[in-house]
Amino acid sequence: MSFFTLASALGSAMESWVTAGVLVVMLAGMISGRMGADLVMLAGLSVLLLTGVVTASEAVSGFANPAVLTVGFLYIVATGLRETGALTILTRRLLGKPNSLAAAQIRLMAPVAIGSAFVNNTPIVAMLLPVLSGWAKRNKLSASALFMPLSFAAILGGMCTLIGTSTNLVVAELNLEAAANPAFAGVVTEQFGMFTLAKVGVPVAVAGLAFMVLMGRRLLPGVSEGQLSKADAREYMVAMRVESGAAIIGRTVEDAGLRSLPGLFLARIDRQDKSILAVAPEQTLRADDVLMFVGVLDSVVDLQKIRGLSPMTGAAGKDLAPRHQAKLIEVVVSHGSPLLGRTIREGAFRTRYNAVVIAAHRNGERLRKKIGDIQLRAGDTLLLEATPDFFERYRDSRDFFLVSQLPGSAAPRHRLAGVALAILGSMVVAITIDPSRAMVYAMAAALLMILCRCCNGPQARESVDWQVLVVIGTAFGFGHAMTNSGLASTIADVALGWAEPLGNWAVLAGVFFLTAIFTSVITNNAAAVLVFPIALEVAQRNDMPFMPLAVCVAIAASAGFSMPLGYQTNLMVMGPGGYRTGDFVRLGLPLTILVGIVCVTVVALTY
Repeated sequence: MSFFTLASALGSAMESWVTAGVLVVMLAGMISGRMGADLVMLAGLSVLLLTGVVTASEAVSGFANPAVLTVGFLYIVATGLRETGALTILTRRLLGKPNSLAAAQIRLMAPVAIGSAFVNNTPIVAMLLPVLSGWAKRNKLSASALFMPLSFAAILGGMCTLIGTSTNLVVAELNLEAAANPAFAGVVTEQFGMFTLAKVGVPVAVAGLAFMVLMGRRLLPGVSEGQLSKADAREYMVAMRVESGAAIIGRTVEDAGLRSLPGLFLARIDRQDKSILAVAPEQTLRADDVLMFVGVLDSVVDLQKIRGLSPMTGAAGKDLAPRHQAKLIEVVVSHGSPLLGRTIREGAFRTRYNAVVIAAHRNGERLRKKIGDIQLRAGDTLLLEATPDFFERYRDSRDFFLVSQLPGSAAPRHRLAGVALAILGSMVVAITIDPSRAMVYAMAAALLMILCRCCNGPQARESVDWQVLVVIGTAFGFGHAMTNSGLASTIADVALGWAEPLGNWAVLAGVFFLTAIFTSVITNNAAAVLVFPIALEVAQRNDMPFMPLAVCVAIAASAGFSMPLGYQTNLMVMGPGGYRTGDFVRLGLPLTILVGIVCVTVVALTY
């Protein structure tokens, strides 16, 4: 062996050890949770770059990758759907009134899984969390029996199409890069289309949903609402007017869904010169009826988003900002406020503060007058609908003890819901016809959402989860490091060497569960990028078609059911559902095993 050959071998071994060491430290950092996944992966990639394991272009290649940009654009598309209330309208109709917990889970999981196949699953869960909370209260259901199925159904639905989850887009782009690499000529011969994953993802989703319906009641924890008791809750009085032309006109209070609103009580209806007390469920609604509700703050905020109702402010004059731009602000009247002793109408909130009062609360006292006739006292809490700059202008004002802005409280642009759904449908059709231009169509859809005012620029920018994009972008650099250093080949030998003599079924199972283990402790996208070169090495060494292994990597990378860290939607529902890590293990681990069995079986039989 020549000196140069020996030096090359030693250098390759050193790079392999450096890469392995960085990965171990990175995994430990992610599991500890002391730093964000994006910071951990950026630090690890910096070490690989400084030690020469990857070049500068390889390290940052992920940030110019179409898959990363596609994910970013899809966040904006989902924001347009959320801001117009499009998905809320659909889900409320689909959820209905179940007569049992099993029926509730089916009504919830089926539309969520279908929706997650065509809209990135993370924004769907974010949009449904407040809707589901109210639905659970209204139907006297345990939140802990619904939030985990919500997350799992979104994950399962996302496995079915190319755009269902960012992981699928990442694997598809890695597959495209591998096909262009001469080293893998003849190994990677197929590319991902819009529904390539459907023939495996749909059976997996059906099996997973059936498992949760059958076993969820036994494996999910008991009731854990974690909410204030009614005696401790702060009750507001709020007046809502039935808009002319609203769909609820002519319907009864019961049929309009206003009878059993969670945390709200319909105290009376003011109609022209008379008031209807003790409102019966059969009472018919008319245009310009003023509905007087009493309820807790969160429920009052949700009330502002019901189509066909608008706040009855009792004030005239110049318009505020459009309702979708206005903010809900909670203020407490101070001892030195010029509003003391005046009624809300006399306080002239519209001219003085460019705001209107939509609800009021007085500690320990049920307010029975009309909003405008309430005489203000020190300590009264008011809910205002105000222009976006109100908080900055009055947060230090002597007029109020406290000024707090309620996040996510803007009223949806209901009239644009159809436009948002049309944009989504057009994008799905376009990507189905030509999946190679997914980024182009997602970018066009995001731009149309902004141009059509389904969402505005600031909302679009705020909607993008930059941490997710950084994790995906840096993960590509780790993939290059594993290939360059030969670590992918070494792991293939160690982790999957036992499976190769047992045949393709064993190899598929090995790749699936190796990916599933990775995704349980690190992010799903990072797991896919790390295992992809390993699977590619196995396919090349065993002269196997690569697409079956790529499908297993994509499905397994999303199968993060058994740990909260396994998928970000799990973290989103952990608090509202009152879950602990053991709750995810109890339901998620057998679900992961079931998904693996179904996935490997279907892949082996269809490819």
